[in-house]
Amino acid sequence: MNISRREQRALHVLALGGRILHERGDGPRITSVTCFTREGLVLADFDLKLFQRLRRRRLIESRSGSPYRISRLGRLSVRAQTNNQGDG
Repeated sequence: MNISRREQRALHVLALGGRILHERGDGPRITSVTCFTREGLVLADFDLKLFQRLRRRRLIESRSGSPYRISRLGRLSVRAQTNNQGDG
């Protein structure tokens, strides 16, 4: 499966324990999303379009209204990546 660099970055954050909080408007449609790392930082380049692509490909999932997390298929699809925090 072809996964873009932005999708890989988001999946990697989710695989390390991150989550996606979503907000709904007046109806059932999701109007805004925010991707958080496990430390509570916000992933800057994550937007609604990227969220919809990940959800359509079933790489992320939500169970009973909880925040979106990486699915089993998403864990299998994400490539290994070195820790990008650096040493200093």
